[in-house]
Amino acid sequence: MPGFDDRFAPLAPIATVSLTQPDSDESVEDISMLIDSGADVTLVPRSAITTLGVAATGEH
Repeated sequence: MPGFDDRFAPLAPIATVSLTQPDSDESVEDISMLIDSGADVTLVPRSAITTLGVAATGEH
């Protein structure tokens, strides 16, 4: 069950996730991510991308 983040108005559902780089043993845990069922993209914190050694595909 997702929690809710009071930094958003109205409250927004968040999930705590783990990300794993499938080509290595690198993983990042306990990342809070906004649940948005209508989103066109998924945004991942740059620190997680760097830790996993994944190339970013765009800038925001």
